[in-house]
Amino acid sequence: MNIHSETLELLSRTLLVKKLSFLKLFFKFFLIIIVSFSILQNCTKKPQKPETQSKMNAKKEIFGKTQEGDEIYLFTLTNSNGLKAKITNFGANWVSFETPDKSGTFNDITLGYDNLTGYMNDTEYLGATVGRYACGIGNGRFVLNGIEYKLALNAGQKHAHGGVKGFNKVVWKGEEIKDNKSASIKFSYVSKDGEEGYPGNLSVTVSYILTENNEFTIMYEGETDKPTIINLTNHSYFNLTGDPSNDILNHELTINADNYIPLDEIGLPNSSKSESVKGTLLDFTTAEKIGTRIKKVSPGYDNCYVLNKNNEELTFAIRVYEPNSGRIMEIFTTQPGIVFYTANFLEGVVGKDGHVYKNHHAFCLEPQHFPDSPNHPEFPSVVLNPGEKYNHVIVYKFYTK
Repeated sequence: MNIHSETLELLSRTLLVKKLSFLKLFFKFFLIIIVSFSILQNCTKKPQKPETQSKMNAKKEIFGKTQEGDEIYLFTLTNSNGLKAKITNFGANWVSFETPDKSGTFNDITLGYDNLTGYMNDTEYLGATVGRYACGIGNGRFVLNGIEYKLALNAGQKHAHGGVKGFNKVVWKGEEIKDNKSASIKFSYVSKDGEEGYPGNLSVTVSYILTENNEFTIMYEGETDKPTIINLTNHSYFNLTGDPSNDILNHELTINADNYIPLDEIGLPNSSKSESVKGTLLDFTTAEKIGTRIKKVSPGYDNCYVLNKNNEELTFAIRVYEPNSGRIMEIFTTQPGIVFYTANFLEGVVGKDGHVYKNHHAFCLEPQHFPDSPNHPEFPSVVLNPGEKYNHVIVYKFYTK
């Protein structure tokens, strides 16, 4: 019995060892199968595409030097749809904008100059950032908190577009903004207390932003250390045909404004009350060709419209449609008014590619406050006090049909 028990015990141990050996072999085989399958899966797995990178782009290049030796740059903003904007830190001027027509052909739809010299000598504010005060101030004077300020007279008996050396003639600091959703550049400038007669050290920035949905935004911001006035805008000249040798009389214009500010012969308000556009030559509440009535508005349109809005929210202001190219430009703004100007004094100006520009071959649309507002307390205020922030946004949207 003892021998038999020992034999059984030995047999049991032998079987146990063999069983364990078999399990070890099975486990190794199982691991080999798992690893092999994993390797095979990785080998046959399709390579994953890298995350799509935005084709938004901002490029900087030398544009020239001022007489004082300041280096001037040209910044190019591009989106993945091919739209391209060029801006220079001289005057924070908008130099060009390329956008497609209905057949996909790209053209520059703005007027301007090929080089820095053109912008240094410019007198028509082509693409200009206008400030400290766009439009005009009567007799170059205004009273703020009981103090009278006298500004430079550079347009007869009025101060116009910032004075003798406005914001479009100074050197701005340019900073490229990195963002996958847009291509943008921010310009900054400090206008010293007393510059062109204005009070306060005014720190101002202008940002140009091109997005993937073909919107081009201009954003203005400002702060001051002393009560002052401010009214900034852009003075670009557009021709949606993409060819400045064509006039703009066939462009169809819609302005979201039921009223306008009556102006005298030098472009200043006759009163502090607006008047209805209904039944007048200025009515663009429904789409109308610019050329339909322009001969009756000698020498052309140069009028300030009161936009249909009650606050400072971003609001639709303008739609322009050019039938031959199919291009449409819409403008949205936070400002209460917009000036519509048909390039009435452009004759003979030599611009890009040697083009000799002509009257009524471009138009300007300038979102802003009303002319001479500092002397008309009934108008929306243009006063900026210390501790406050000036904010103004213009959005240009482009598409075709």
